Amino acid sequence: MPPVAEERTQDGAEERGERIAKWLARAGVASRRDAERLIAEGKVRIASTVVTTPATFIQPGDAVFVDGRPVAEPERTRLFRYHKPRGIVTTHKDPEGRPTVFQKMPAAMPRVVSVGRLDLNSEGLLLLTNDGELARRLELPANGWQRRYRVRVNGHPHPDVLARLSNGITIEEVRYGPIEAALDAKQGDNAWLTIALHEGKNREVRRVLNHLGFQVSRLIRLAYGPFQLGRLPRGAIEEVNPKVLREQLGIAAPKRR
Repeated sequence: MPPVAEERTQDGAEERGERIAKWLARAGVASRRDAERLIAEGKVRIASTVVTTPATFIQPGDAVFVDGRPVAEPERTRLFRYHKPRGIVTTHKDPEGRPTVFQKMPAAMPRVVSVGRLDLNSEGLLLLTNDGELARRLELPANGWQRRYRVRVNGHPHPDVLARLSNGITIEEVRYGPIEAALDAKQGDNAWLTIALHEGKNREVRRVLNHLGFQVSRLIRLAYGPFQLGRLPRGAIEEVNPKVLREQLGIAAPKRR
């Protein structure tokens, strides 16, 4: 059995290193929460020693392994726009064997995690990053970033009913914040809506509209904060320009070599 790592939490350790859960997130292994889970499951080692706490500090040059596989040093932060098609799940492994977003990535892609998720039957803009810390930051409701969707429903919602969503709504003891909803067009028995919200709780759009009596037949995310789907083709992926990262997120552009 490999030795267990002692906690590197002495005074001054933080000045000489970085907590391993954060380091793993920056390396794109997982979000910080999932990195902490991997540590709790005994799947993370520094050299031959098992890490037992996410408070462990990692030092420059340490060899880190997850599930026996070496983890490279974190690279510069990168962000990608991906036009997710319907019929694939936003997870690294699916117990039902369905195709996943990460199986669709080009071979040259770095290891990435998603910023939030889109469910199996949702499509449109999905942000991907090699920095789990950035993913966590972009998901926080405190950022106030708007998620905007184009939604097709069965039926014709009355504009007054949609307008009341601006006050938020509680469904089965779950409180959803203010939602901007507008009727764009009627198409036979269906209608197209534009929906904008800031929290993005799990399946929020579908649950709210279903509560109002309208089943969603198509859901397309158009924007996540300042990042737009635009004309990105279905299934295509495109890296966000480092200049945009600097302007929108305060992330320094890589130095020229």
